[in-house]
Amino acid sequence: MTRGDPVLTATGLQKFYQSGDRRIEVLRSVDLTVAAGESVSIRGESGSGKSTLLNLLAGLDSADAGTLAWGGAPAKASRRAVFLGIVFQSFYLIPEIDARANVLMAARMLKAPGAKERARADELLQRVGLTERATHLPTQLSGGERQRVAVARALMNSPQLLLADEPTGNLDEHTGDVVIEMLLALCRETGTALVLVTHNVAHAAKTGRQLVLTNGRLA
Repeated sequence: MTRGDPVLTATGLQKFYQSGDRRIEVLRSVDLTVAAGESVSIRGESGSGKSTLLNLLAGLDSADAGTLAWGGAPAKASRRAVFLGIVFQSFYLIPEIDARANVLMAARMLKAPGAKERARADELLQRVGLTERATHLPTQLSGGERQRVAVARALMNSPQLLLADEPTGNLDEHTGDVVIEMLLALCRETGTALVLVTHNVAHAAKTGRQLVLTNGRLA
């Protein structure tokens, strides 16, 4: 896939919840197209549905209406591990295994890691500045270091699309800035498209395109 080709196409996505007799519309006919190599940010007030939207784009939840395509083909859970990577606010590292093993967990979703996959994990840890921390457990790492491990894990399978849900939400301002700069730099280097969900105006401004989710729609 070359730069400019659509890696993500969402059309008319809707999501609602029932609360007693009340229907709460979270997303109302959301349309979004992201091209290969593009970086897009999505901002919105707390409770506006940003994380709900990202879960739909990642195929982790189902929309009540609308369609979703990855790379021009219908999104399917069986393609998720090879097509996209996800970075969460809360890291979600496995506490019992070291940083290298956590990065390799993404590869294990496709096959048992071999020498090639271990070399790839070490390369990614080097690129996020954690070569000397590769054998440390998550509890031995700072918040910023844990998020950098999570970024390396998300890039392990060379995805075409990276989805980041408030990746700096649990970090201090300086560390958050470092993580965002690293995310953007890695995506530029690899040609991976990035969709960044954030409440931080400064972080959003660093992406190529800025969108705001309000009243269930993107503007």
